[in-house]
Amino acid sequence: MEYFEEYIKLNKREGNRHLTCCLTKFKEFIKSDFISPVDITENFCKRFRRYLLDKLTGETPANYYARFKWVIKAASRDSYFRINPTEDIPAVSNPSVSLKEHLEAEGYIALLNTPCINQQVKLAFLFSCYTGLRWVDVKKLEWKDIQRGILITRIIQKKTGKPVTLTLHSIALAILEEIKRLSLGKFAANSKAFYLPTANGSNKVLDEWVRHAKILKHIT
Repeated sequence: MEYFEEYIKLNKREGNRHLTCCLTKFKEFIKSDFISPVDITENFCKRFRRYLLDKLTGETPANYYARFKWVIKAASRDSYFRINPTEDIPAVSNPSVSLKEHLEAEGYIALLNTPCINQQVKLAFLFSCYTGLRWVDVKKLEWKDIQRGILITRIIQKKTGKPVTLTLHSIALAILEEIKRLSLGKFAANSKAFYLPTANGSNKVLDEWVRHAKILKHIT
């Protein structure tokens, strides 16, 4: 376990919590703060992968198990294992059984009239509605990506090799003006347009906002 923790310290990157979260799930799985390398067998690794698949959905179990494989591979190179026990056990995702639901006009209006505990999340969600951008794209958006009402995306066209551009809707532009107002003029070309929590944190805010608006749908 100490090796796992040391590996995280040496390899953790800002904004990437998969390693830390993987360790948390690993401790939950073994129900202890200690485990001997001799106990980490191929069957043990299969059981841990199954545990992640039972507890998590989407790409999360695959991401966590992939990080676990990184740690075990490093430990194998450091002679903790003669043969890497995860080598023949691939990381697999767990498709969610629930389908995303679409927000109808009535629900959209209800959200507009409902207070949200995080104004940045609210505005980012509305901006996404008018641009079609994913949460991850909105989170990365910088002011330099917006020029004279045109959004220069990070998507590169195969034929031209140039980025895809998007003419912003007037409401999307109004949202950006509101963001500028909230920042009190403290923004630069290379700074982010939206300052958002993690995807999980944003979804929690969104869930509460949707619930207060009395919308009986799963919106992300």
